[in-house]
Parts: sequence; C-alpha cells; structure tokens
Amino acid sequence: FDVDPLRRHTFWTIVIGGTFTWLGLYGVNQSTIQRCISCKSEKHAKLALYLNLLGLWTVLVCAVFCGLVMYSHYKSCDPWTAAFISAPDQLMPYFVMDIFSSMPGVPGLFVACAFSGTLSTVAASINALATVTFEDLVKKAFPNLSEKMSTWISNGLCILYGVLCTSMAAAASLLGGVVQASLSIHGMCGGPMLGLFTLGIVFPCANWKGALGGLLAGISLAFWAGTGSFIYPAPPTKSIPLQLSTLNCTLANSTEEALGTAAPTLAPERPLLADTWYSLSYLYFSAIGCLGCAITGLLISFVTGPSKGEDIPPVLIKPVCDLFCFWSKRLKILLWCGVQHDSLEMDFEKKLPKVAANKTRADYTSKNNTNKENNHQIRGYSSEENSYTNKSRESRL
Repeated sequence: FDVDPLRRHTFWTIVIGGTFTWLGLYGVNQSTIQRCISCKSEKHAKLALYLNLLGLWTVLVCAVFCGLVMYSHYKSCDPWTAAFISAPDQLMPYFVMDIFSSMPGVPGLFVACAFSGTLSTVAASINALATVTFEDLVKKAFPNLSEKMSTWISNGLCILYGVLCTSMAAAASLLGGVVQASLSIHGMCGGPMLGLFTLGIVFPCANWKGALGGLLAGISLAFWAGTGSFIYPAPPTKSIPLQLSTLNCTLANSTEEALGTAAPTLAPERPLLADTWYSLSYLYFSAIGCLGCAITGLLISFVTGPSKGEDIPPVLIKPVCDLFCFWSKRLKILLWCGVQHDSLEMDFEKKLPKVAANKTRADYTSKNNTNKENNHQIRGYSSEENSYTNKSRESRL
C-alpha cells in the first residue's frame, strides 16, 4: 500500500494506473472495438466482454501464483541475480526447464502453448492494421482499384506489418522486460486516445481545436515519460522491492570473486528528472496521457470558444453528472451545456448524423417497397382493406 508512484507494482499503481491502462485496451483499442461491432447486438457484445473478463482474470491469477511459486522456489538462489539468465522474461522458461528436466516433451509443450496464444493475437492485430491502412489510406487515394489488385495490396500490407512486428519484437528485448515494454507502449498510445474519447463523450463543450490540442499534449506527455524511462531506467530500489539472494547458487562464489577483482566503474551521470519523472511506474503512462489530453483539451476549448450544446446529438454524449443521482436536476441541466438530454421524443433524422438518418430512411423506404411488391404479387389481396377478397386463397395462406 505504498503511495510512492515511483515503485513499479503497488496496490495504488495497479488499481489506479491499471484502470487507465485496461480502459485504453478494452475501451478504445481498434481490435477490441472491431470484435464488439461484429457481434449481433449490444447484449452479445457485453456478454463477450464478460466472458473475456473471466478468462483474463484466470490468466492473471495463474500468472500471480506462478510468480509466487518461482519466488519461493528460488528464494536462496535467484537465477537473474546469479546471471544464469540475462532478462527477467527468461525466468518462466528457465523454471519450466528446471522442474521438468526429467520429463521429455513437457518443456516443448509449454513453449508450443505460449507461442500458439501469442501468434493468434498477433495475427488478428496484423490483419486489423492491414485492413485499416487499406480502407483509410489506399482506398481513398486510389478508389478505382480492381478486386484482384485490392487483394494483392492487402496481402502485401499484411506481410509488411508482419516484418515490422517481428523487428519490433527483436528490438523489445533491448527495452527490458517484454511485458513491461508492451504495457508501456500500450499506455503511451492508448492513454491519449482514451483521453480523446473521454473528452468527446463526457464533455459536450469540447471543440475540434481542443480535441486536437489535447491529443497532441497527451501524446507528448506520455511519450516523454515513457522514452525517458527507457533511456534512464529506475533504480533497483524502486523496480526490485523484494530481497533476492544467491547464497545457495553453485556459481555464486566465482561470480562474487569476479566482481570483487573487477575495476570500479563510475556510475553514469543522470539528469535531474531521471529519479523523479522518468522513474514513474509504467502503469501510470496511460493515466498521464489520458488526463493530459482531457485537461488540455478542455482548456483550449474554453479559450477558443466551447461548442454549443444545441448542435450536439444527445445520443453521442454521456455527461458525467448523470452518474451522481443525488444531484439536483437544475444542476444537471446546467452541466449538460445545452444538450437536450431531457427530451423524451427525438427526431432522429435531425438529431443523428446525416449518414444514420439517410440509412434509416433508405431502409424504411426499401422495406415499404418490398411489402408493396409482395402485396401486388398475391392475387386477391386488397391493400386498402388489408384483407383477401379471394377466400380460398386466404384460407390456404
């Protein structure tokens, strides 16, 4: 329960920082939204997320127990401190090879399971990247592409993103722990995006200038803290709070002798922000980007002139004041910033965007035309009386 934000994993960093990180992953991430939109209805999308939540909790509980078991097993001989492994990410494979060394095939099964789960997620992400690039960039620049050429371009984009992902995976080994590097990148990218969506959904007074300025500010703050943490890592007292021992390691004595005979080296100079701003827990990167985007966006919106609530469709806004049921209606209406949330009936063709209104009107017209065509095809049906004049035909139907 240490409130120090510089420590990597505490109750507060996991609860506060983890909330922003996972909100960015499940709330505004493209791959997650793509899966939710593909569901049959909103109810099915919520059910899919709840089932995914159960699976995520199961994986996290297993990971926590694996960490406790490894810490207990290597309490007197830490492989990382003893230089048996070169990175903390190698600890789990080393542990599997250690305890299952007398059982041929089990370590290979473990590696196969780990890679199968990873490749399935990476394949979906590569497909999403290629699809978004083709639809938003290539197709708009070249609208008259043939179907065959579109397929070739999509396949080429998949190969290109696959090579880039493989290169990034190789470079991630230089950034420390892979899990920490992955969550750091997700936080630096997803935090400002979460702040942008929060700014648009919760605050109707925000305008496009505030959204753009807030997004740039959130990205700058998050990448400033994240890049600084990669260049100047936090001291071991903050990143490794538990005691690690190498007393029972077979190579401990030789390692200590080698370290004792080595010439002393001077510690590299660190800037003033290295032990404060750059040493923040990586779980706070998403919170920094989100809050920086929202606060800066609101300030810019108020300076440049807030948006008028009368021009905003109420279905696109979820005011935060509605979460507090004990607030008076007068105060809620004031915080609605002019958005007509209290209207019981809405003219969807005026309130909703034109695309949705045109789509609704077209679907309704198409449905009426289809019904009329079907009615004319049935002999003996009277559209005015909504009945059949041919009783034998009606009885058969």
